[in-house]
Amino acid sequence: MIVGVPKETQPHEQRVALIPADLPALQKVGLQVQIESGCGQAAGYPDQEYLDKGATLAASRAELFAHADIIVQVRGLGSNLHEGMNDLAHFRKGQVLIGFQEPLWEPGVIAEQAGHGVLLLSMELMPRISRAQSMDALSAMANIAGYKAVLLAANTQPRMFPMLMTAAGTISPARVFVIGAGVAGLQAIATAKRLGAKVEAYDVRPVVRDQVESVGARFVELELDTQQAEGSGGYAKAMGEDFYRRQRELLAEVIAHNDVVISTAAIPGRPSPLLVTRAAVQGMRPGSVIVDLAAERGGNCELTRADEVVQEYNVTILGPTNLPATVPYHASQMYSRNVATFLKYIIKDKALHLPPDDEIVRDTLLTRDGEVVHSRVQSLLETTSPKT
Repeated sequence: MIVGVPKETQPHEQRVALIPADLPALQKVGLQVQIESGCGQAAGYPDQEYLDKGATLAASRAELFAHADIIVQVRGLGSNLHEGMNDLAHFRKGQVLIGFQEPLWEPGVIAEQAGHGVLLLSMELMPRISRAQSMDALSAMANIAGYKAVLLAANTQPRMFPMLMTAAGTISPARVFVIGAGVAGLQAIATAKRLGAKVEAYDVRPVVRDQVESVGARFVELELDTQQAEGSGGYAKAMGEDFYRRQRELLAEVIAHNDVVISTAAIPGRPSPLLVTRAAVQGMRPGSVIVDLAAERGGNCELTRADEVVQEYNVTILGPTNLPATVPYHASQMYSRNVATFLKYIIKDKALHLPPDDEIVRDTLLTRDGEVVHSRVQSLLETTSPKT
């Protein structure tokens, strides 16, 4: 079987789905890798490194899609709507497409691809279970986002992060508040702590308190009923508007005495919850910085604009939507390992093996035999279909 690695076409996307170092392991299970020229160049992996590891070079993108039984990408069509449409004509029945597919946001695009007879597998729906940890690309990329968010904040802040004892006096440490203690939030806490900041963090799920404290932050408790705040897979779940209104009021008090706020709160398939109001921003110290990692889905801050720098009330609000792509060498290394492990999981005796009763397959497989087979995507399609 041939695994094709095309060049990413989403603007500013510099990652690649497979790196040369992972090719030998795939060859051992009977997979041959073919690449599109330049697929890894932006991430620091030139064509020759792939060829040295046994890959072949396709004459064109169209040829790559024509030859490959499996296509692996960082961004599938659902997460690359404009440029990705150019690949739709290359899809063929029975071809396997693996990548970030955005199925909970673009169910119609998933259905359109199903009509081409392809088998779509979604990396972002990988279940958070022990045996799937090495395939959990969403967590891998969130780690990078949390790390890079702190560096952005430190570079934007007019203050230094660590406490310094100098001949000119003592410099107090910067105060950093992290909202959301998932993978990105925990990495942000750990990075800010290593840089010397005084860190505190909040999460609607009280069970993460020990994790927050283990990486060096003080856990902030708000007077809210959070018993029902955790949904499936360890993610936060949507709460009522009265809950969010009270939460915003209490968070504003904490935000006011911090120099940096890094917000990471997200709910799968739902808009980002609004947690930082205009009034809360207005109450921050001059020169403060907000890095909103939930910007792609509306943002946790009322003033966030995706991929823009906003200046309001002498506060800088950053809304980056793809921080892992700004660290493409290591982001590709991590994503490639996730993909390679997944490929080895679904290839048995040199053939594709997708048993529907396997939890990993059931959660990631979106389409099969011309139909959408994922229950959550089916429900979304039923909800959005026009009534007759």
